[in-house]
Amino acid sequence: MLSLARTAVRLSARGTQWIAARQSHHKHVPDFHDKYGNIILLGGALFCVSIWGYVATQTGIEWNLSPVGKVTPKEWREK
Repeated sequence: MLSLARTAVRLSARGTQWIAARQSHHKHVPDFHDKYGNIILLGGALFCVSIWGYVATQTGIEWNLSPVGKVTPKEWREK
């Protein structure tokens, strides 16, 4: 059982070394996301913030964030 475990560890170590060596010789070609990913992310965030800023400040929506002072109690009815 111990020799089987040693063999498994050696094989996994060799496989890891082989993959690392193979990847180090492979040139990484930048794709679309490498080139434009951060720009698109920042552009989308800027668009979202600007639209919500417009909606919150220019459309006149009453957001009713706090009910304090706006809720009045109803008259109590006794039967």
